[in-house]
Amino acid sequence: MRLRGWFIILIILLSATITLLLVQTFVPQKFLFYSTEFLVAIIIAYMFFFYRKVINPIRVIGNGLELLKEQDFSSRLRHVNQKDADRIVDVFNRMIAQLKDERLHVRETNQFLDLLINASPLGVVILDFDGHLSSMNPAAEKFLEISISEIKGKKISEIGNPLSDNLLSLGKDSSRTFMLNDSHIYRCSRLAFIDRGYAHPFYLIESLTEEVMDAEKKAYEKVIRMIAHEVNNTTAGVTSTLDSLCDMLKDTPDFTDIRDVMSACIERCYSMSNFITRFADVVKIPQPQLMVYDLNQLADNCIQTMETKCAENNIQIHKDFADGQVLVNVDSELIEQVIVNIIKNAAESIGQKGDIYCKTSSSPAILEIADTGEGISDDTQKKLFSPFFSTKPNGQGIGLIFIREVLNKHNCHFSLKTYADGITRFRIEFVKIK
Repeated sequence: MRLRGWFIILIILLSATITLLLVQTFVPQKFLFYSTEFLVAIIIAYMFFFYRKVINPIRVIGNGLELLKEQDFSSRLRHVNQKDADRIVDVFNRMIAQLKDERLHVRETNQFLDLLINASPLGVVILDFDGHLSSMNPAAEKFLEISISEIKGKKISEIGNPLSDNLLSLGKDSSRTFMLNDSHIYRCSRLAFIDRGYAHPFYLIESLTEEVMDAEKKAYEKVIRMIAHEVNNTTAGVTSTLDSLCDMLKDTPDFTDIRDVMSACIERCYSMSNFITRFADVVKIPQPQLMVYDLNQLADNCIQTMETKCAENNIQIHKDFADGQVLVNVDSELIEQVIVNIIKNAAESIGQKGDIYCKTSSSPAILEIADTGEGISDDTQKKLFSPFFSTKPNGQGIGLIFIREVLNKHNCHFSLKTYADGITRFRIEFVKIK
């Protein structure tokens, strides 16, 4: 029977008792008195029964509310053998089962998304509603060179990284491609999703360095090969013809001036051939043959090579080497060419009278070459390490390309930048020896 039926029975019993009491008021009889007492006893007994029928379901429902409060979705309520209460229990148990399934689904979805974001090669930087850093995945930590534990709760501007500075320049729902001073190229986007009615901003960072460099290399390899082929074939034919003519006219005194002109043309052809060969050499950089060397010794060898030439222009090279050996796993010939090129560029940037500082450090192994030259402008900074770009009147634009290719083959981190103190620094961080 439903709770309503038991309540109607209680009303009937109470009504009968009241009726008997009223009748006794006007017609006092022993039978009516005993009947009233008997009816009262029945009502008292019925009240205990009714209490169990009413209070127990309420207690069960209260227990269910406590389960919801504690977010315990694994427990279930038992039936109390009361039709109305048991219906509530069934509904509650179904609701708890659905909540448990939904909660499990949400957890699985969140875990899957977390694993997906952490494994993604895209850098993901999530901000809170106030623009403070909330979380970032390992790819973003690698690109920004910082861990979330160091920067969580702070703003992007507090990172102090060239990439983070570029992120700040992005407008809402915008994307841009940036080339940093270490030749790395990133495509960055500033987007947002709606969470609890508010826009939740985040950044996506995609590294395009390898793709762009591969595309550049394929393009200039093809051009260089084609130009080298045509130039070498042409100069070979011209020099062969001129050599033959010179041999034919060598005993003829009246043709001395002509022979001098032809000799000059031959020298020019050889110069042209050497010129184009230098471009071809950039394409043919060999794979490094790695061995362990002392970075201090490598740098010192290069300084000795360049010291005399720098002294001619009143340029002093200062050494500040780390104590002991700084061991690096490199191809000594390629790395020495890189260091010589960097010192040569520094000397050309200074021109006359200045200083070049060569500094090494260990843990990690770093080589820094700084100069007091005219510095690098913002426009030039954006074009550094681009194929065939040069600020020199007769420059070929292959020096930095050669440096970039060699350092990339060694998996080195590097940067070239003029700092606020006016000093231009080329910084190379070598891979740690395992």
